[in-house]
Amino acid sequence: MLSAVEAFHKQKFNKRKPNHMRKHLKYIILFVLTLNVSWVFAQNDTIKTGVIDVVKPYTPSISDAFKVKESPSIDDEVTTTKKDIQYNIFSIPVASTFTPAKGKAAVVEQQEPEKIFDNYATLGVGTYTTILGEVYVSHAISRTESFGGYISHHSSQGGIENLAFDDNFSDSKLNLNYSSNLRDLTWSVEGGFQHQTFNWYGVPGFQVEEAANDAIATGHSFYNAHLGSDIKFMDTYINSASVFFRRFGDNQGTGENRFTAQAKVDIPINDEELATVFKFDYLGGAFDRGYDVDEELKYGNFFVGLSSAYELRQDDLTVNLGASVFYLNDRESGDNKIYLYPNVTATYRLVSDVLIVYGGVQGDLIQNSYYGFAGENPFMSPTLFIQPTDQLYNAFVGLKGKISSHMSYNFSGRYISDRNKALFRNNEITSNPDQNYSYGNSFGIVYDDIKTYSIAGELNVDVNRNFTLGIKAEYFNYSSDTEEEAWNLPDIKGSLFLDYQISDQWFAGANLYYVGERKDQLFLNDGMTVTSPFTMTLDSYFDANVHLGYHITDQLSVFAKGNNLGNQGYQRWQNFPVQSIQFLAGATYKFDF
Repeated sequence: MLSAVEAFHKQKFNKRKPNHMRKHLKYIILFVLTLNVSWVFAQNDTIKTGVIDVVKPYTPSISDAFKVKESPSIDDEVTTTKKDIQYNIFSIPVASTFTPAKGKAAVVEQQEPEKIFDNYATLGVGTYTTILGEVYVSHAISRTESFGGYISHHSSQGGIENLAFDDNFSDSKLNLNYSSNLRDLTWSVEGGFQHQTFNWYGVPGFQVEEAANDAIATGHSFYNAHLGSDIKFMDTYINSASVFFRRFGDNQGTGENRFTAQAKVDIPINDEELATVFKFDYLGGAFDRGYDVDEELKYGNFFVGLSSAYELRQDDLTVNLGASVFYLNDRESGDNKIYLYPNVTATYRLVSDVLIVYGGVQGDLIQNSYYGFAGENPFMSPTLFIQPTDQLYNAFVGLKGKISSHMSYNFSGRYISDRNKALFRNNEITSNPDQNYSYGNSFGIVYDDIKTYSIAGELNVDVNRNFTLGIKAEYFNYSSDTEEEAWNLPDIKGSLFLDYQISDQWFAGANLYYVGERKDQLFLNDGMTVTSPFTMTLDSYFDANVHLGYHITDQLSVFAKGNNLGNQGYQRWQNFPVQSIQFLAGATYKFDF
């Protein structure tokens, strides 16, 4: 029997159920009517019925593949099963008292770096009353500035056998320099003074008595003072520039001035650079008199030059194409002239650094000076006519390279054509008692067009810093235009240089020279007058020099030298024999301030 509440709910549920069913029935009837209307409109559509096949190409991918998960079974008569192998180790204990030590890195013994000193002083004495002294000092003022100086003296009281006149000489020098290294440039200034004394002692035998009767003084001295400056730029088109001035003279009333200026510039052209050198060279001087005429002999000129070269590189080939042009003004004659020279060089590496072929053609205007002549031959008479040499071309070809890492070679051939090349020739005898260089004991200058053919070979050995060796030989052949011979030019030159650090204390070295035959003119006296000159051949000579030294301490060393060990009183210049075998001993002391 239901309670009143249950009966109430049951009656309520029964009342709502018919309304709910009617609501769902309405939606069902609406859905059926919609389908019928849609079908009717579909029958009246104009689209024709048919079969439509959709074809799509099949492109398989890796994901379409599947793996057969089966393991093949082996069922063969020859199939055998693996046998089980057992390993038995018979361990026997061994008594040992070894105790391993702890590992320790090997120690490299380092040598104490060699102390380098900035200053040194040398003093030596030898035969022929020879004195040799040198002092060099250098001091850093700051990180960017430094100052240095050099003074030297070399003299001998002479003593050559069979001479009637003094043959002593001396050479003293003083140089001072200052340099500054800045961020964008480096510049320096340098000046000095030099004094030299020589003697015109080379009087021919038949003239000795006459010269002695005239009581000639054969002494001759030179002096020169110079001042110059250099500057180098960083990361600019102007690489460097320099100026230089020299005053040169002697005790015979001669005076010469020379001023030079030079600048090296890289001129940009289409992303390339043209290496260019600007030059200016001034020379002016005067001799107190000429050789035959008692009149002042003046000389002087200046030239402006421009040299350029364009570098081409392709693989192992390097070519420099350029030219040089000079404008010359002769102040004494008033002549003006323009000179044009080739400046072409090339190198080609056939086999890296082992085999290199090189060659080129160049030319130059060479400024001759009294200072240059006296430096090569101190027995010149102060009566010279000075003019520049026009070197039309210097053509060369060669082969160089390395035989090994310690040995290199260089072989070359040259053909040089010089116009107005300066030649030393023995002066004629005038027997002028007023001049102490007119007895056939001095040299003058003659100019001629000379063509020179030469072949040279060079070998350098550099085993290590303790041993170096260099050998060089060169053969010359000359062709003159107006002169009978290319006076005082040798046909062969040879040299050998050797330096050997025997141990930490001992060191040694050697220098050997060979000079072939030369031609000069000779005068004879027939008893009354001096005959016409004829050609004289000077013998070749060999000069061997050695030195040996010992380092007592890091600062003090002693040395000994031997010169002209072949004991040849050869004649470098006609009638001027040199000192025979010579010995010299001394010491060098290095120090710091």
